[in-house]
Amino acid sequence: MNIKKSTTSAADIGDYMKVFACTAVMMQTVLSIVLSTNPSYGYQTTIGIIYNLVKFTAPAFIFGILYSTTRTTNQNTLENYGGYMKGTWSALFVPTIWWTLAYLFIFPNVQQVNKFNGVGSFLWHFINGNAAPHLWYNTMMLQFILLMPFFWALAHWVRDNTKRGLWAIVITVVVFAAWIYFYDAQVFHGPHEQSWYLLDRLFVSFVIYAIFGVLAWMFRDKFETFIKKSLPILVVLFIAVYYWTNRELFSFGHPVQLTNAPYYKPSMTIYALTVIFLVAALAIHHINTHSKALPVFHFLATYAYRAYLSNVFWLQIIWRLGGKNLPGINPILAIIVCYLLTWVLSFSSAYLFHIAWSKVKSSIKRTEPQRSVE
Repeated sequence: MNIKKSTTSAADIGDYMKVFACTAVMMQTVLSIVLSTNPSYGYQTTIGIIYNLVKFTAPAFIFGILYSTTRTTNQNTLENYGGYMKGTWSALFVPTIWWTLAYLFIFPNVQQVNKFNGVGSFLWHFINGNAAPHLWYNTMMLQFILLMPFFWALAHWVRDNTKRGLWAIVITVVVFAAWIYFYDAQVFHGPHEQSWYLLDRLFVSFVIYAIFGVLAWMFRDKFETFIKKSLPILVVLFIAVYYWTNRELFSFGHPVQLTNAPYYKPSMTIYALTVIFLVAALAIHHINTHSKALPVFHFLATYAYRAYLSNVFWLQIIWRLGGKNLPGINPILAIIVCYLLTWVLSFSSAYLFHIAWSKVKSSIKRTEPQRSVE
């Protein structure tokens, strides 16, 4: 069975992307906080190597969101935009609002760049993603939700037309390469490193993954064939590019600075795409073999975004309740313990909060007075 025939399966490629991305990004958060304790250079090297391994999360999540959204809404036009936004409001925007408020009021210490000192700066931090170290992603990702009509138009334009699909790939690669070159020259250790830092959360910085997610669904049979035939090459490429990213990071010497491993480099772009294709290979294999893992991935994907939003919150609690003492014993032990607890608490809270809120809404509906029909 190929992807085209399995559109009603328990999970799709997008679900796999979301689960892998969410699971890996929590490791990034843990690695950052353990590195802040200034472990030995040996442990810093280990942390840097692990960090590069999981440095594919934002691209994979964007690819997954656009793949799944295109699969379910590619027939939509601008006329359907209101209904689409109504659905995404409760699923994406509402959790973002609540968790952003939680960080600003409960853990203001995790704010980035600077601290809010008034209503204006509070609102600015709320919008720009500086309320917590991981919320920059929300600012970027929600832009793609707002821009969905563009991706619907792209899906309509390339439909069943391989030549147009290839043109979309070529134009995307050329434009994105130019953007990466510009970012590397002007922002990453460039003259505008501090003043233009918000460019890292502009949708253009991740648009290649969104467009490829759309095209992967629209040409799903060809995409599946490409993945199957190129799998050995993808494995070799993964090893080679992973070595490349580590060599780049450690060329800056010690102490290791994780900011020296941004997404906006040729090496990281190729690495992220390679991992995306490898995760897609796993998903395709599971779909075609009707794996029992499909419902598990679909369940986890349903709560992945909300789990992602909460992971820094739970890590802060874990850290304050004793996690901060573990690096002194062994930094690797600290990473393992804090990571596992963060993952469990993040997904558990996402599920339990969803159930609780669903019951509250049901209770409100039952208590609302019924209008009489004349």
